[in-house]
Amino acid sequence: MGVIIGIDVGGSTTKIVGFGRDGKLFAPLFVKANDPVTAIYGAFGKFTDTNRLELQQIERVMVTGVGASYLNKPLYGLPCQHVSEFSCIGLGGLYLSGLEKAIVVSMGTGTALVRAEKGKSVEYLGGTGVGGGTLTGLARKMLGVNEIQNIVDLASTGNLSHVDLRVSDISPKDIPGMSSDLTAANFGNLNDLATPNDLALGLINMIFESIAMLALFASRDKGIGKVVMTGNLTTVPQAKPIFESLNKTFEAEFIVPNYSQFATVIGAALSELYRIPETL
Repeated sequence: MGVIIGIDVGGSTTKIVGFGRDGKLFAPLFVKANDPVTAIYGAFGKFTDTNRLELQQIERVMVTGVGASYLNKPLYGLPCQHVSEFSCIGLGGLYLSGLEKAIVVSMGTGTALVRAEKGKSVEYLGGTGVGGGTLTGLARKMLGVNEIQNIVDLASTGNLSHVDLRVSDISPKDIPGMSSDLTAANFGNLNDLATPNDLALGLINMIFESIAMLALFASRDKGIGKVVMTGNLTTVPQAKPIFESLNKTFEAEFIVPNYSQFATVIGAALSELYRIPETL
């Protein structure tokens, strides 16, 4: 059985996954390393050892991500093929969600959006610099912490009413078509006594709501009601409640599938099995 390996070389983490020609998924994993080449070889070694794979069982290596260009020769003699990150985002998002078509959002250091449909081209819709890098950068300056887990831990006991201005804060009456719980202004109700926990939750909420609204506009423009959220930021525990709240208000449905943080690398491996073009 020939195994197709996918590797996504990101700015801070490198992810790897494998698929057999029979469609069997080898559980994905990731490694952290500042040097892309070190990360690639480290991820490959860890993955093959964990899954007890021999080199002769591996048919091809598909590489994507911002650091993919650092791999410019065969990996342990295995042929490597570079694939577009946008195509991988779309293909991975559809695979994990089980949908025929969707807007797929990749939330990493920054954020990218694509329109994907099975058997058709993946269309890159654009993106934003708001993402995980925004969260860690602002948290470092405001809170003195920059590890995602530390930010999440602080936010777990935060209170948004000490930070954000809600629709209910400015309108005593219900506004047709608008939930009173919607944010009118992120950090627009910042209390002098707001704690670091409140600020951490406010940062997370601002970033996720900003990305979600951008995805909502793309959903409306393309007439696609399903939005698949992927990337490392989807592992933040506050993410799902934020998206579930928006699901109740807007017509788009935000979906966070299992293995969402590995969508791009899964798409890379699948790109050898299911060819999919891309348009810009």
